[in-house]
Amino acid sequence: MKIRVSREAIADAVTWTARVLPNRPAAPVLSGLLVTASGESDLSLSAFDYDVSARARIEAVVDEPGQVLIPGRVLAEITRNLPDDAVEIATSGNEALLTCASAEFALLTMPAEDFPTLPAMPSRVGTADGSAFAAAVGAVAPAASRDDTLPMLTGIRVDVDGEQMTMAATDRYRIAAKDLQWRPAEAGFQVGTMVPARVLVEVARSLRGGEVALSLGDGVAGFESGGRATTVRLLDEQFIDYRSRLSGSWSIRADVRVTPFIEAVKRVALVAERNTAVRLSFTAGQVLIQAGGGDIGRGAEVIPAELTGDEIQVAFQPHYLLDGLSGVDSEFVRLNMESPTRPVLISEVPGDGAPAYRYLVMTLRLG
Repeated sequence: MKIRVSREAIADAVTWTARVLPNRPAAPVLSGLLVTASGESDLSLSAFDYDVSARARIEAVVDEPGQVLIPGRVLAEITRNLPDDAVEIATSGNEALLTCASAEFALLTMPAEDFPTLPAMPSRVGTADGSAFAAAVGAVAPAASRDDTLPMLTGIRVDVDGEQMTMAATDRYRIAAKDLQWRPAEAGFQVGTMVPARVLVEVARSLRGGEVALSLGDGVAGFESGGRATTVRLLDEQFIDYRSRLSGSWSIRADVRVTPFIEAVKRVALVAERNTAVRLSFTAGQVLIQAGGGDIGRGAEVIPAELTGDEIQVAFQPHYLLDGLSGVDSEFVRLNMESPTRPVLISEVPGDGAPAYRYLVMTLRLG
């Protein structure tokens, strides 16, 4: 194999593909990136750990087609640090010779024939706007658990009903959900599936506008956008009935401008010790934000708020509150409350219809 490619193109593709490389591969070949050159200008880079696969296609000058398996993390570090010049990769025996300007590397290769066959992309079921898809993932992913002992909680539930897609996640202390419009391949298409949150986050980070295509098969989901494709083994479909928990009536609500609210909470939380609360006291026309009182000190700030219902004080873990506020796209955020001990529903202030984003979070007991 012998190819020539721009440094920027290969560094970007290698970095993106290498993100799925396992930290502790079950077999040495799973630590490699499979580099395949075909035709006159097609270069693909692939990684696979039996659960997640990634494949990036870029244009290159293919002087000699072929295939080589190169240690992925090393290749990623090298390509990121090369000078801004054309990169040439050629195979010679059990080495891949990489040259760029005056830099030259000889990397030991692994047997490409031992690399597992990547799963085929399942059948495409629809497409969504890449920016809207990424925003929805970013809004709900913070609520997904990092505890692998309960796999269901580490996923993002993706429910599709016709032209509406809903993503939801929970770690038992909060639930986040976000609706977005998408374009199903078949009218009236319905499905519910569980995708590992870490994979969806990586897919969302790589989107650069345009469209993302969703594919579904037997226990596998696929995502394609801009010459990049990811497949992932799905989690068990069991999930909580999040819709019932996010609906209902609340006797108290407060509307606050999102940006000043976030900034004030961040400032006051600077004196909140570990596992201590940020307290919100809602009265007519304002909310008092307080934290601290231990060994560090105290902080307080007042910002305007429009209160409907009785005055109320509630308390939250600071990062739980900030995660909920960060998912709001509207100018104002609405806090729907019932009592200091009941969960609070954070949502966008709805216009004509229901809010697209909802975040239910447990409160802390006031001491």
